[in-house]
Amino acid sequence: MAACMKFTQRVWKSFIDTKGHDAQCFPHLQILRAKPGVVETALKIQPSNLNRVGTAHGGLLLSLTDTLGSLAVASRGHFMTGVSTDVCTSFVRPAGKAGDTLFGKATLTSLGRQVAYTRIDFTNADGELVAYGTHTKYIGKSATDPKNVKFSDDGETIIEGGSTSD
Repeated sequence: MAACMKFTQRVWKSFIDTKGHDAQCFPHLQILRAKPGVVETALKIQPSNLNRVGTAHGGLLLSLTDTLGSLAVASRGHFMTGVSTDVCTSFVRPAGKAGDTLFGKATLTSLGRQVAYTRIDFTNADGELVAYGTHTKYIGKSATDPKNVKFSDDGETIIEGGSTSD
């Protein structure tokens, strides 16, 4: 498994292990692919993720925008992914019903010394765009975390910093 994928999964595990919002809302989120700056995920929509009309709740998509934006930052080697300063999600069409799979693709559009910008696209099993969002993060203090790493351009190996094991 590529170092970037392993590291991003390790960061996701740390989110789940804190037993916070992510663990409550979508503990079964799967990371399908991770390369530096891009993370692709899948989530089977659960009955607890539905609104009153039986489709995925907008709050689920907004929460995923937050989480996937953080994972996009992690895919560039940041173990601590910073603090949200802005999160926005636009809803295009119903995202699905219980049992449907929602796909997310998070892209790190810019990574500076203080701020990171991400865009997240959500699609259904037919590849139709159901929502998209942006997530801005202040990463100033987290940029120096000792658990951070630097990957090769292709994300296959760590070229600076610790290993991907705990």
